[in-house]
Amino acid sequence: MPLKLIFAGTPHFAATHLSALIDSEHQLVGVYTQPDRPAGRGKKLQASPVKVMAEAAGIPVLQPASLRDTEAQKELAALQADALVVVAYGLILPAAVLQAPRLGCINVHASLLPRWRGAAPIQRAIEAGDSESGITIMQMDEGLDTGDMLASARCEIAPQTTSASLHDTLAELGAPLLCEVLADLPGWQARAVQQDDDAATYADKILKSEAAVDWSRPAVELDRCIRAFNPFPICFTHLQDKRVKIWRARPAGTAPLPEPPGTILQAGRDGILVSCGEGQLLIEQLQLPGSRPMEVAEVLNGNADMLTPGTRFASPVSAE
Repeated sequence: MPLKLIFAGTPHFAATHLSALIDSEHQLVGVYTQPDRPAGRGKKLQASPVKVMAEAAGIPVLQPASLRDTEAQKELAALQADALVVVAYGLILPAAVLQAPRLGCINVHASLLPRWRGAAPIQRAIEAGDSESGITIMQMDEGLDTGDMLASARCEIAPQTTSASLHDTLAELGAPLLCEVLADLPGWQARAVQQDDDAATYADKILKSEAAVDWSRPAVELDRCIRAFNPFPICFTHLQDKRVKIWRARPAGTAPLPEPPGTILQAGRDGILVSCGEGQLLIEQLQLPGSRPMEVAEVLNGNADMLTPGTRFASPVSAE
């Protein structure tokens, strides 16, 4: 049975799910997204991907700064929706909003709950070395990603998976799963499974300072961080007082070496081999100040003198 829906979301991940709902049998009576934010060098106000898509489809867009305001809550309740679908919205939903739709609020979360509740489940799963991730659709309650689980879908985290690629994979998983749940929402709700709070982990928000490379760490851990923080905030280090961003690398050896961590051991077309606290890391793509991300072979064409064996990378003092 077609449902009367409100959608709440902001980034591209949310827009993928909104697109699926626009193409579905359901009626979208309103779309909530965060207020326009300054972006780019000119700091001009920029609409969210969800707003752009909703306006193109002729769906009313609402952008309250908060849903704790009584008037905002009345406005939402007046839409008389069957359900509110939340995907990476970014604002807290108070009890009055959770209770307003006839069938409540459901959330599409980018992890296999109860693992990685919180703000950055995609990045934290890769950083922790998880072998799989997935999508969980849950009935929302007043806790942080603590609601009963309606459905889930799994995917592999491969050795080369980045946050960018996992983001896209999960968006492709989530949209059809959401439509499947909405096709019989009362039925899925009747079969909902309570989360095991004892198994919960929390995905804290990513700080730019976390992207500073500490070469005393094992190469396998640095590889995971580099993949987890791609495309944001991108891991970085210092070389001759220049801030260098590392876009792609991989572990390339475990034998202990006498050179201190951060020392360049080899530099060739295949990459820059660097000594770590345990093992070595092969940097394959990096970005020098004022330049774009480049393969190492291209970087060496004009900067080989900076990257000679024996030169040492150093962790910066701050993320700035």
